[in-house]
Amino acid sequence: TLAEQQARAILQVLPTHPEALLIQGIARRLQGDAPGARDLLADLARAQPRSARTHYELALSLAALGETQAAIAALRRVLALAPAMSDAWRALGDVLMLAGETEAADAAYARHIRTAVNDPELMRAGDALCAGNLPRAEHVLKARLKRTPTDIAAIRMLAETATRLGRYRDAENLLRRCLELAPGFAPARHNFAVVLFRQSRAAEAIPHIRQLLEQAPNDPNYRNLLAAALAVNGDYREAIAAYEDVLRDFPLQPKIWLGYGHALRTEGRRADCVAAYRRSLELAPSLGEAYWSLANLKTGALAAADTAAMRAALSRADLAEDDRLHVHFALGRALEDAADYAESFAQYAAGAKIRRQQVHYDAAETASLVARVAAFFNATFLAAHAEDGHTDDAPIFVVGLPRSGSTLVEQVLASHGSVEGTLELPDIGLIARDFRRAAGDPTSYPEGLATLDAAALAELGQRYIDRTLVHRKRGRARFVDKMPNNWVHFGLIRLILPNAKIIDARRHPMAACFSNFKQHFARGQHFSYDLTELGRYYRDYVSLMDHFDRVLPGRVHRVQYETMVADTDREIRRLLDFCELPFEPACLRFWETERAVRTASSEQVRRPIYREGLDQWRHFEPWLSPLRAALQGPAPPAP
Repeated sequence: TLAEQQARAILQVLPTHPEALLIQGIARRLQGDAPGARDLLADLARAQPRSARTHYELALSLAALGETQAAIAALRRVLALAPAMSDAWRALGDVLMLAGETEAADAAYARHIRTAVNDPELMRAGDALCAGNLPRAEHVLKARLKRTPTDIAAIRMLAETATRLGRYRDAENLLRRCLELAPGFAPARHNFAVVLFRQSRAAEAIPHIRQLLEQAPNDPNYRNLLAAALAVNGDYREAIAAYEDVLRDFPLQPKIWLGYGHALRTEGRRADCVAAYRRSLELAPSLGEAYWSLANLKTGALAAADTAAMRAALSRADLAEDDRLHVHFALGRALEDAADYAESFAQYAAGAKIRRQQVHYDAAETASLVARVAAFFNATFLAAHAEDGHTDDAPIFVVGLPRSGSTLVEQVLASHGSVEGTLELPDIGLIARDFRRAAGDPTSYPEGLATLDAAALAELGQRYIDRTLVHRKRGRARFVDKMPNNWVHFGLIRLILPNAKIIDARRHPMAACFSNFKQHFARGQHFSYDLTELGRYYRDYVSLMDHFDRVLPGRVHRVQYETMVADTDREIRRLLDFCELPFEPACLRFWETERAVRTASSEQVRRPIYREGLDQWRHFEPWLSPLRAALQGPAPPAP
């Protein structure tokens, strides 16, 4: 206030004094008058087009008003004028993150780290980090930390390098050490929360986000991250409230509207969900993920106008790759609904081709792992460890290929008064990953499990129970973990949780595989974007489940989707018997059960079973010969 008073005094004498006008603009922003600050600073920026500080303050005012794209443009102008301005790089990272441009935000944060240090050695590491030369950055920083192990700037830079390399556990450990040395280092705490979030450990991230918000309660990135973390953690109603809170102050953020829509969908609020997706499209008409989100409701949320808009978007040469692949998948769904199957398949295939180029998947690695798992978990080994592991019988695992009826099985079970539906929990896979990392050898799993005694196996079972407790909101005796990929960890589950129930959800292989091919998954399932790889994956899955049927007869309950549709009452009773649950009529009326459902089938399981979708794949049969050939396997050798 005093600074503004002094600025006004100067302006009474010199009405166009640039420094006084700048101080007045800053004062207005800091006092909460962002519109007044923006208007004043916009005029000043026009009068002083080469003043980096003026454009920087204008950008902060625009960001405070939620005018993110304008703020991004202003900050890029600042950095063109003053590329070494560290605070501007940090601010650019913040607004890019708010806009959902994660990769660009990460690059901006790396430049912030680089420009914030003056030490020549850290500058070299920062240059390497910004240039994407991660091995060089890692080498310089590790050498630095050998000499000065408490250098928090170097620790944070090394953590950023590890994050870029996808080594989240290494980044986590480094950032934890950074916070031990400097608990008030907010950028490191933010990085730490993001690393936990990216590892699907939202429950651990949330306290750190709340701590950040105590210091900066209006920071939109912290508020958005909290909403997203609450949603991942299964706290959907709280997440919805958090999204609504941030959108009241920042209503022009299409990616936040999108996240809000996802949370609404999970809670079953379809009309509100569609409205949120529509709002994100109003703000960003080429946002492919919004079109796909509408299409993924699978209940006719797309209109003819959307089809025309998607075609127009695809005709643009400047459409971002991520938007393009989402639009291809969404247009494929719209054309399938319109019975234009040839073009629908072409759109699905175009989207899958882009996505396949983005991800790493090696079908030979999957086949090798399956062969090793089958060889290791033989009948003799399993019999020797039959009494080992944790005795808790709470978990019910539903495994198989995605889009094979697993959400239906979960919804039936979650309609029982003793069972809670949770999420596709990553914890079994994380236990296997942690075991490989502790052994220091990526091929140590599963063979290295032979080195564990009964106590160690029980401890791993307890670790799973402890880590999944956060998802058990209702305190029921049993819970469902429907991570489909857990089929490859069947042996691990049997070793550490011998009393857990395992259900294999099956569907006609052509139907299941094609349903995966036309589904864009937000993460994982990298095998699903190529028809041949899909067929090979399905064969590997069936062969391993057949193996466990032989060595552990009766330990798997198989639910065939087509049979469930044909004789629902009988199949539900069989399912409950296997899980040792008394029959409850609510399980037969599963669609009436109110609960959060966070999978691609969320809308379908809120309706009674319908038969129309059983043979949808047959409309696309002329284009599925690579899938059929892969499912049949290689031809036998010539005699």
